[in-house]
Amino acid sequence: MTETPLVSIIIPAHNEERRLPDTLNKVFDFLSSQTYPAEVLVVENGSGDRTVEVAREYTRRYPNLEVIHENGRGKGRAIKLGMLRGRGKYLFMADADLSMPIAELNHFIPPQLSDFDIAIGSREAPGARRYDEPFYRHWGGRLINAIIRLMALPGLHDTQCGFKCFRAEVAKDLFSLQTLDGFAFDVEVLFLARRRSYHIVEVPVNWYFDPESKVHLIKDTLRMILDIWTIRQKHYML
Repeated sequence: MTETPLVSIIIPAHNEERRLPDTLNKVFDFLSSQTYPAEVLVVENGSGDRTVEVAREYTRRYPNLEVIHENGRGKGRAIKLGMLRGRGKYLFMADADLSMPIAELNHFIPPQLSDFDIAIGSREAPGARRYDEPFYRHWGGRLINAIIRLMALPGLHDTQCGFKCFRAEVAKDLFSLQTLDGFAFDVEVLFLARRRSYHIVEVPVNWYFDPESKVHLIKDTLRMILDIWTIRQKHYML
């Protein structure tokens, strides 16, 4: 592609050989009906299966697809690489399971959304809907977000939904400062955004629970607390 994309869609992929074909089919079917130029970056991070080979097979059909290989340093590292590589005016991160339908991307970019630096998908904002989520996962997720609000990001009600959009210059600034590679990387990025007075908006989404979710409630809650402490120590004065 020589034309500057309006949006770069960044998909981190770890051991996703089974789900990735359906995801990429849905993404490119959606993009084929849009009037704006777009690119897709799949960032494969240390998979033990054929994720990278599956993704590269799609580059034969779609010249606006790039596959980046990273040696297993976590989702945060994968997102950082994609954000710093993406050429779009807006950089959009999307989980490989597409628990939010990709068609909702248009709610995160102009003309449907304007006057923002960062737009984060929210399962708690007015108008959002959750489908098929077990009650224990819902309340576990609310516990994690309550901890995040208390310790780092007051006023944001769902920082952990995996769908977020950044204006390009904002993304380049924030992700160049990101240090965490794991579960709490987006808390770090949003914490930095608040410190730098960027305008964050929450976008209500339709979200579908995936029973293959890789979140481990107890382990990830404890890890989140430790990571937030690290974030506060590293970035408090920025």
